Amino acid sequence: MNKPRQLTLNIRLRDDSTFDNFYSKNNQQLIFYLRKLSCGNEQQFTYIWGKSGCGRSHLLQACCQVANESGLSSIYLPLSATELSPQILEDLEIIQLLCLDDIQGIAGQYQWEEAIFHIFNKLLDKKKPLLISADRAPFTLPINLPDLKSRLSSGVTFQIQPLSDDQKLTALRLRAKARGLYLSYDASKFLLNRYPRDTTSLFAALEKLDQTSLSTQHRLTIPFIKSVL
Repeated sequence: MNKPRQLTLNIRLRDDSTFDNFYSKNNQQLIFYLRKLSCGNEQQFTYIWGKSGCGRSHLLQACCQVANESGLSSIYLPLSATELSPQILEDLEIIQLLCLDDIQGIAGQYQWEEAIFHIFNKLLDKKKPLLISADRAPFTLPINLPDLKSRLSSGVTFQIQPLSDDQKLTALRLRAKARGLYLSYDASKFLLNRYPRDTTSLFAALEKLDQTSLSTQHRLTIPFIKSVL
């Protein structure tokens, strides 16, 4: 393959899903490792896991962003997407970085499990990296295919460490600053108390506030946040 590509589907990498845009206070070793992996400097199978909203999808997409910038081909596949079928994995051993998100979404589905097992072996034979994410540790996944269950515990495993509430406030304000917005400490604390506390939900709320404030020319005050959310 002569040039980097992301699979031509209705699946696109989010522009803001970058390593620089990920508050990595508790996960610096993981970020360092994933940067190396994305540049082609690691060939191991890697499994990352953490609770919903901890940033798994963000990190997998960030890996693809860096791979593409490095001239490597990459594909990001969210296995929770209902339009995908196991056949999508056929011949993907030509890809230099394959990222499979939310593998728990296909656990117990025989065709999916077989397809992932086969692409796993093909990438292993070609010494190419495979990055998989889930919401739980590999040995606790309800995978029925014994060989795949064994494979999922065979590589490098990282747990994404959650942020404290204070760290979420910092991450939220930094994300706002990156968007050219000023979010006061009081406003960010109000948002944290009003909205689900995982960073995915908080950043989605910030994105909605950003879009609305842009069209209405409002600052991110507490009354404005109340009116929008």
